[in-house]
Amino acid sequence: MRKLLPTALGIVSVLLPTVQMMHIFVYGTLKKGQPNHYKMLDVTNGKAEFLCHARTVEKYPLVIAGEYNIPFLLNVPGKGQRIQGEIYSVDDQMLKFLDWFESCPQMYQRTCILLEMEHGVGAGTPKVRSTTEAFVYSTTTYESEWLQKLTFDNYDAYGDHGLRYVTREARN
Repeated sequence: MRKLLPTALGIVSVLLPTVQMMHIFVYGTLKKGQPNHYKMLDVTNGKAEFLCHARTVEKYPLVIAGEYNIPFLLNVPGKGQRIQGEIYSVDDQMLKFLDWFESCPQMYQRTCILLEMEHGVGAGTPKVRSTTEAFVYSTTTYESEWLQKLTFDNYDAYGDHGLRYVTREARN
């Protein structure tokens, strides 16, 4: 990107590096109001800008499982429910942080899925009901009985399901 900058000797044209931004769909503890959302706001992790609320076009099983009651989106398209979440535009630094935070590729994998926009904020927000692709963290490694668990369309760590999420800090 070229930018004109004023100097003592006149105006100089400089070439500024372009920051590559990626779209990430979050459906669990990283959403607004959830226990790990603060990690999306921490600039030391990188840049994350909220774009809009969205829902998966395909159905997926979203379950709460394991001893820490972690939300897992099982990579089994066509089963479960259309999942509600949020789309963020993130820089490479935040993407690397999220890969680490989500234990990718050991626990989760980052794949691209199709999403339908619901509502967002500000100018440049994608049009309601339009579709876009974004990365999502899902898992193909899970216990077979997880497919029999109750599925959710919208995860809430504080929901009436009674399965309280145990933060990393509280696990020790």
